[in-house]
Formats: sequence, C-alpha cells, structure tokens
Amino acid sequence: MITKSKFFVLSVLFSALCFNLSFSQEEENTSKKDQFEKLLFFDYRGTNAIEAAIGTSVINGDLENPIFEIYFRIGYKHFLSDYVNIGFTYNKYNVAYRDIYNEGFMSFDLNFEYLMFPYKKFTPFIYAGAGYNAANYFVTSSTKVQGAIGFESIVSEKVGIRLFGEYNSNFSDDLDGLVAGATNDTFFRIGLGVNFYFGGAERRERRLKNIDTVINSNPIPRDN
Repeated sequence: MITKSKFFVLSVLFSALCFNLSFSQEEENTSKKDQFEKLLFFDYRGTNAIEAAIGTSVINGDLENPIFEIYFRIGYKHFLSDYVNIGFTYNKYNVAYRDIYNEGFMSFDLNFEYLMFPYKKFTPFIYAGAGYNAANYFVTSSTKVQGAIGFESIVSEKVGIRLFGEYNSNFSDDLDGLVAGATNDTFFRIGLGVNFYFGGAERRERRLKNIDTVINSNPIPRDN
C-alpha cells in the first residue's frame, strides 16, 4: 500500500526526473542554436581583414593652442578567434599648435583587438598595443603604447564601417619639439574607417562539420 509519504517522495522524484530531462533537452537545443549562430561570423566577417581609415589627431603636450590635424591609417589584421584579432597598422599623422608648430609623424602599431559581439552586424570593440613613432626620415623616433574604443557596423557582406577614438602615450617628451614639464607627451587620434574581410572558408567548413556531427549523434525522433 502506498502511503502519503511514499506518494510524496515518488512525486518529487518524478518531478525532478522530468525537470532534468526537460533541462537537458533545452540545453542541447541551446547548444545547437549557439553553434549555428557562430556561423554568422563568416557571413558578416572573415578570418582576415584589410583596414583603412582617415580622421584627425591632436596632441596634449607642453605648448598652448593645439589644433586638430590630418590622420590616416592602413593595416592588416588576423583573427585568432571569433572575438580576438591581432593587427598591424601604418599610421600617418601631424602634430600641430596654432602658428607655432606643425610636424608630420608616422607610427607602426601592433594591437590586440576584442570584438564584443562578433556574431552581430553591430559590435563595440576595444584594442590596445604598442607602437613606434618616427619623424624626419627616422632622424627622431620613440616608442609608445595606445588603446582605443569604437564600434563597427557591417554594411554589406564582408564590409564593416568603423568609428574609433584612440589614446596614445608617448615614451618621450619631445613629440612637440619641446622637452618641458613632468610628463611625456600624449595625443589622440579619431578615425572613420572600413574593414574589408576575407578568408575563413576552411574554418567555417570545420565548424559546420562539427554541427552536423552533433545533429547526427542526436537525431530528432519521429512521431509514431
């Protein structure tokens, strides 16, 4: 004879079993959904990118009345994962003060970049790295570090428009031609650019095969 206490225990165990089966099925479906979503990375982007940007630069140095000057860049990046890439850029920019100083510089920068939402058309991003400044055909040069924040919007397949603001800290105080004060010179660069993505077919194919394997090992049962 089943007592009330035994019935209660059996009811709890049955409910727990049903919940566990339901949760496992939901987790499996979510996992498959996530794997299919990861394929969107290759629809919007790729494992490599050529980038170009134009904008403005301004110094925070030892003199008064700094002005915004021209800035442009071109570079290449390779994705180590969907979220992280490593990139190298060549940058040309000017440092200027009104009616006093205007000097052209170039920098060679290496950055690690992180995309927050690589499976979406729109994503914020951040990057940081180190660079090498040079002017006057490498007569004067210095090292620096930089970091930036921005966002990217995919406007067509494999093409993304980007807007970013970058902070640069120079390991020298003579970027503006004057060594004064207790801190080194810093400067900002703001750019509007475009990324042209390519590559990733093999990685996409491997990912698709893994999804097929999961589906084949977990077939959907047919109704009797």
